Amino acid sequence: MQNTRYLIIGGSAAGIACAQTIKDNIPKADVTILSDEPDKPYFRPLIPYILTGKKTVSDISMLGSGPYTHRDLKVLTGCMASKVDTVNKIVFANTQEYPYDKLLIASGSRANIPKELEGQLCKGVFALRKLNDAREMIEILPSTKHVVMLGGGLVNLKTAFALVEIGIKVTLVVQSLEILSQIMEPQDAYLLKDAIVKSGINIITGKKAVGVIKKNNSALAVALDDQQEIPCEIVCIGKGVKPNVEFLDGSGIKVDGGVVVDRFTACNIPDIYSAGDVAVTYNPITGQKVLTGLWTNAVEMGKCAGLNMIGCPTAYAGTFGVMNATQIGGIPFVSMGTVHTKDGDFEVYTHKGRDSYRKVVFSKDGTRLIGIILISDISKAGIYRYLIREGRDITSIKDLIINHKINYASVMK
Repeated sequence: MQNTRYLIIGGSAAGIACAQTIKDNIPKADVTILSDEPDKPYFRPLIPYILTGKKTVSDISMLGSGPYTHRDLKVLTGCMASKVDTVNKIVFANTQEYPYDKLLIASGSRANIPKELEGQLCKGVFALRKLNDAREMIEILPSTKHVVMLGGGLVNLKTAFALVEIGIKVTLVVQSLEILSQIMEPQDAYLLKDAIVKSGINIITGKKAVGVIKKNNSALAVALDDQQEIPCEIVCIGKGVKPNVEFLDGSGIKVDGGVVVDRFTACNIPDIYSAGDVAVTYNPITGQKVLTGLWTNAVEMGKCAGLNMIGCPTAYAGTFGVMNATQIGGIPFVSMGTVHTKDGDFEVYTHKGRDSYRKVVFSKDGTRLIGIILISDISKAGIYRYLIREGRDITSIKDLIINHKINYASVMK
């Protein structure tokens, strides 16, 4: 009997997590990963550290690192899927045909380039999404005095701190009135904003980039909507992402912004699954459909898909509309669940310390934990995540949550 052929499109977080899960359960499984990048799979969130020299390419390799113990995964690099024939179960990539029995679509996403900047890409303009972006940026860093970052998201902020660390001036242009507006409200971000300002990063809010001024196909400045021009040698675009779904045209696979899946990561066509940035999943708190661009969610969803592909039915617990765990300027923070409370009806508690901040959000009736922000002291984040996802009645342990004294023993009583 022929072994099941597992084919994975995408060699990043979701794809590798899926392959690892399959191999953990079926060590001799026939697993092939198609990756459109020239590099072997790597930890994408660590790209900014390549700029500073703190990390090398080998340092951020996924295969054989951390939980990814299977060094022998078959990864075909530089292999971009162009078509999926769901009738004959074949994926076409680089003029080659790759048959499958079970298929995972984990093709990820690419940088969202605003329409006003389309066609203006040139030397010195980057969306720091791939290792090759970092390599190209490193080539011109020695002659760079000023970098303009468009967008105040986490990738741009991490990159900004990395550049400041090596002595380059950075200006952050944010169209919204506040930084980190997608993951917390202005009053929640004071510690992080202080860290950004103290680092020397210049912040311009409420302004929109309308063009890149260039000469000899190299960036000279960024033009803003208030007629201001900011001279620079490098422009980093961090304005969100778009799922890579174009190659699925004509396949019959349901796409609505991203690949639509059920709670078992399955598509509308048998034997096809999807996970990661490209997949449309759901928010466990609101039940609404949502796309996620977060590494941790992609890993979890990839593991779930792997189990389902080998015949172990496993429901994905869903993706929080907001769930981030990282650090800015050396300050760790976690933001998860419903944290924007200004226009809603919630029960909210905050604790403001000199070096730490905590915001706890309960449902209107106060019986469920639905969101939390932890800045500096992120201990117990895993417990809060569990409680939010389970949607359980927390009345008996509510005071422990409010005072940040919760522990697993009290949760499991």
